[in-house]
Amino acid sequence: MKSFKLFTQKKVEVFNKNKKKICIKMKDNIKKAIRDLIEGKFVLVYDVDGREEEVDLVCLAEKVTPRHVYRLRHDAGGLICVAMHGIIAEKLGLPYMAEIYSNLLNKYDIFNKIAPDVVCPYGDKPSFSVTINHINTYTGITDNDRALTIREFGLLGKQTFLNGLSNEVYKDIFGSKFRAPGHTHLLIAKKGLIKERLGHTELTVTLAHIGGLSPVSVLCEMLDGESGKALSINKAKEYAIKNDLVMIEGTEIVEAYEEFLQNRVKY
Repeated sequence: MKSFKLFTQKKVEVFNKNKKKICIKMKDNIKKAIRDLIEGKFVLVYDVDGREEEVDLVCLAEKVTPRHVYRLRHDAGGLICVAMHGIIAEKLGLPYMAEIYSNLLNKYDIFNKIAPDVVCPYGDKPSFSVTINHINTYTGITDNDRALTIREFGLLGKQTFLNGLSNEVYKDIFGSKFRAPGHTHLLIAKKGLIKERLGHTELTVTLAHIGGLSPVSVLCEMLDGESGKALSINKAKEYAIKNDLVMIEGTEIVEAYEEFLQNRVKY
């Protein structure tokens, strides 16, 4: 797949963990995507050739409003999910759904049949965790309810990732604000991010991470109502142009992350 846009290299300011400013060259596409995420705008993310080969509509979870949810279900049409950095899941004590199933095999034999320990057709194990609702929602499914759940979880994830409180404190906060099961699907990115897995879960969390943003994203697969399949790359490009949105490829995020890691070690 060819690049969506022609772009040049520019420097962007990034701070290491000691708050020392470092300079990293980023392609304009990545730089604009990060800026748009900060402003609460959507970004289109294609994974990689030979995997799902799908495009997701993505934004930062902490920026979500009911209008965002409406657009995700209306324009994208797939499953609306919230992806978090693996460190956040660890602090909150959130497991992968497959781990929950594995612990129930002795009690519920059906999980031996419907949840075997195999990978998906595109080569990865699912990143799904539990589903949640915020305690102040009603049914949990309306645009207002899902926006509240997504936004509040995004803010909690940001706090959890940045602060140094004990895991038990975060678990108590999480337990006081959310209930499960619910209508918002949580996804857990590998702690090594795209070094371990190249799914949209890791790609979108990595994009936020290299931009110094909260590593909690909301994403939804873009589907085609005419073909009954995933929206083609060409149609996704047309949608991006029509709506003045950035579309980036997983390979671009991988390249930017490599640069990010090299400079973080250097400084």
